[in-house]
Amino acid sequence: MRSLDELTGELGLGAEDWVPQGRHVAKISRAADAPGRAKYVAVTAITPTPAGEGKTVTAVGLAMALCRRGRRAVATLREPSLAPVLGVKGGGAGGGRATLEPFDEINLGLTGDLHAVAAANNLLAAVIDDHLHRERSPRLDSASVQWKRVVDVGDRALAHVTVGLGGSAFGPPRETGFELTAASEVMALLALARDAQDLRARLGAIVVGSAADELRVTAEALGAAGAMAVLLKRALSPNLVQTCEGTAALVHTGPFANIAHGNSSVVADRLASQLADYVVTEGGFGADMGAEKLFHIKCRASGLVPDAAVLVCTVRALKVHSGRFDVRPGKALPAALLERDLDAVRAGADNLRAHLDVLAAFGVPAVVAINVFPSDTRAELDLVAELARDAGAFAVAESDVFARGSEGGLALADAVIAAAEAPSGLRMLYELGSSIEDKLTVLATRLYGAASVELAPEARASLARIDALGGGHLPVCVAKTQYSLSHDPKLLGRPTGFVFPVRDLRLSAGAGFVYALAGSIRTLPGLPPNPALRRLDLAPDGTIRGLS
Repeated sequence: MRSLDELTGELGLGAEDWVPQGRHVAKISRAADAPGRAKYVAVTAITPTPAGEGKTVTAVGLAMALCRRGRRAVATLREPSLAPVLGVKGGGAGGGRATLEPFDEINLGLTGDLHAVAAANNLLAAVIDDHLHRERSPRLDSASVQWKRVVDVGDRALAHVTVGLGGSAFGPPRETGFELTAASEVMALLALARDAQDLRARLGAIVVGSAADELRVTAEALGAAGAMAVLLKRALSPNLVQTCEGTAALVHTGPFANIAHGNSSVVADRLASQLADYVVTEGGFGADMGAEKLFHIKCRASGLVPDAAVLVCTVRALKVHSGRFDVRPGKALPAALLERDLDAVRAGADNLRAHLDVLAAFGVPAVVAINVFPSDTRAELDLVAELARDAGAFAVAESDVFARGSEGGLALADAVIAAAEAPSGLRMLYELGSSIEDKLTVLATRLYGAASVELAPEARASLARIDALGGGHLPVCVAKTQYSLSHDPKLLGRPTGFVFPVRDLRLSAGAGFVYALAGSIRTLPGLPPNPALRRLDLAPDGTIRGLS
């Protein structure tokens, strides 16, 4: 690994711009007051399968390949949450010969940013309960409080809890619960804040509930926002790490894409856009999720406009979307999935077409990256390339960065360089002035394939409250399954004609969006039947084993 002095010097960072966090990680303190001139490349994917399609591997490999082509490229990626690292997914720092380093540190807490988010979130929860206990003014209505505590592991037993048990000394009993740290509003707003002043304002704007004479009771009104900002001061600075080939990467914030906006921080992207020729950022899950939220939410906050998008797909994922194979989280892939099957590829290609249509709707040139696996046959790879070109891809390139590092991504880098020079212009699919229900309808019908949107009575009541609070002008962040374009993980391929059910709406005033809970999505999942944590162990020499 390269020294921090060498890495920061290559980026043009002075000694006053960074603070070492051990031997191979640094906090970057330089301000990014405005976007730079770098080409901005968004990496997204088709609807993922439980096995994962290698989006992070592709993003890391592409950044390395661009550097190999003589362009200074910086990857900006999310911090892994312990919930998926210890659950079914495993590590979130790439794999093979396309990894971020130090791999173990990045996957297991890095510089403690997620812990700072949890501390700030839970401090507000403690202040709320103390406020209720002391019956302070404004007299907060406990039934209106939706703010929950957070934890960074999948612990379903905490999803619904009752606090205040034990008598009057412990405050009034009330029902509440826990969410994942990565799903919290504090994580979302940290990722969207431009600087310390913006962070402080967003924290103060968090709506915690209402009172008899005040519809909007905020974290500012409870006196908690200042202390929360102090706890998050260090976490606001991006983390500089490196790829396994010694090129620079910024890893910062980690909002989930199936619940929050699913993108790394505005601060990291703006900083990278000043330091590099190309910024390669990754949105979580498919183009209907991370990419849509990048365009509608993050780009509005950052001022950056994507010059190109990379849509990652795999032969095996297209086969899964044919509906002919039973693939489940934590289970071995069916042997038949790894055999040549051109008919299954054709049958599942509708999902690829749907995601290309998503990117086309936003006006961003799309390069399809076929992430190559050893089981792929030449006939299958050629068929995917043909289908992608016929569906409107700007270019198609095979990516073999897992096995070959940057050398395996040169064709993809060349395609991205060409796409980033092509005419483009980001088009938003809805105006902020339209109603929340209209925004939901646009997303559901134009991107997901739904025929209509159905708001449950609870969602209708929440919508009226959000409108009364003045939140109707905010963008919408849909929380739904990542395994389908729809709300139902069983609907593979490109489902159409379904009713998209929204069971509730919540105002995230600090983050600056309204998020809709669709289908059966949960904000605190549990552990899978065979979690990755069972493979982890510490060797006598201190080496961590089983992290992948």
